[in-house]
Amino acid sequence: MPSFKIDTSTAVVFVATAPTHKMKNKKTGEIAVDAETGANMMTVGLLISDEGEGNLYQVSVPETGIPEGLTPGTPVSVVGLRARDWENEINGQKRHGIAFRAASVVAGV
Repeated sequence: MPSFKIDTSTAVVFVATAPTHKMKNKKTGEIAVDAETGANMMTVGLLISDEGEGNLYQVSVPETGIPEGLTPGTPVSVVGLRARDWENEINGQKRHGIAFRAASVVAGV
């Protein structure tokens, strides 16, 4: 599925929620894995503010792209941020949204 680059070069970005493992299956506790690298995937909440508007995004990042000690309030930059739309159907209910993924998050910017 196609994805789209997101330019954060003029944005101010802060960690809103600390990184946690992204679950592939919440019932079994199975952690999502990056298909390309085999690294465990993490989810981090980022507050991205640009042109007078701020939004909270849950961004998936390979564990290798998350520095240790990343805590809420830390200013960061985001490398390779992309968005893609998704849709699925579970038990007859259609769901859709936008998923955000980055190659890495860099602290102290």
